[in-house]
Amino acid sequence: MGNRCAKFFVAVFIPILAAVCSGCSLHSEQSYDKNGVAMDTAVYLKATGEESKEAVEEGFARIRELDKLASSRRSDSDISRIHAAAGKDYVQVDPAIYEMVEFAKNYSEKSQGAWDITTGVLTDLWGIGTDKQHIPTEAEVAAAESLVNYKDILLRPEDHGIMLAKAGMSLDLGGIAKGFAVDEVRRIYEKHHIKDGLINLGASSMFAFGKNQKGGDWRIGIKHPRSDAKDVYLGVVSVSDENISTSGDYERFFVQDGVRYHHIFDPKTGYPARSGVMSDSVLVAADVEHGGMLSDMLTTILFVLGPEKGMAFLNGLDGVEGEITSTDGTVYVSDGFRSHLSDVNGDFHYSE
Repeated sequence: MGNRCAKFFVAVFIPILAAVCSGCSLHSEQSYDKNGVAMDTAVYLKATGEESKEAVEEGFARIRELDKLASSRRSDSDISRIHAAAGKDYVQVDPAIYEMVEFAKNYSEKSQGAWDITTGVLTDLWGIGTDKQHIPTEAEVAAAESLVNYKDILLRPEDHGIMLAKAGMSLDLGGIAKGFAVDEVRRIYEKHHIKDGLINLGASSMFAFGKNQKGGDWRIGIKHPRSDAKDVYLGVVSVSDENISTSGDYERFFVQDGVRYHHIFDPKTGYPARSGVMSDSVLVAADVEHGGMLSDMLTTILFVLGPEKGMAFLNGLDGVEGEITSTDGTVYVSDGFRSHLSDVNGDFHYSE
């Protein structure tokens, strides 16, 4: 996926670095877990049930398939082929890639451009999180910005064809691909009758099945946006049969002249979003279609929109709850999310 896709934003109160465990006890059933690396992020899968091993192994295999399709570092990937043909022709892609891009474009319309996967050219220009990170000139940003427009993603559904209208355009699936992978693994788990377990991609895109080892809800710790300590959290979210995703300005960033430049770009300016947000988290109910993609994508949308517009957008969606933490420490939270959130750090306070 390239460096643009790494988002390690949530700490989980489970042993995510544990070795493969077969036959562990959870509700007196067989349990199996495995961790590895794919999509340039840490992956942890855990399942409980008679077919737990099959579910986890098949889940990992599917994630690796998606990684090959979406990796911008592989010249033979669907994404690289789309980029090579930009401004020239349609490229027939795997249905998974088509589904991601179509879904992303739809929400670009709904968010009035706050979300736009054609920001790949900005990701490459700024290089945030790489050894080439820098502040580009206004002219460079303007040139890149001229290639950012979701309306220039052309879709041909009859053969899953995708074309970028202008040469030099580039897609960035970093805010949606891991969420799509969560949806795919969730389907695999359901096929294997998994009732309890966890799908964790980079700790920023997750789905929690049923209950944890102790028979309670899964407890997910949201990282403190301004603390480097591993055991300091903004708060703890209780999750069961829900998607959860978190984004923030604290993983891939650099500071120059007192200004923090992070990897979440405002598609309308070409610069890192300056919306007064430093992190946000989203919960999506199990019965919402494409819940993994939606939760992953919404964290970027809310970040770009800012607290007031972001909460208004969130409240217009069914089956979705969330919180937005502003740079002054205020936590804006939907009613449904607040009932899941506990142990809020004293550095933060709820909005009135």
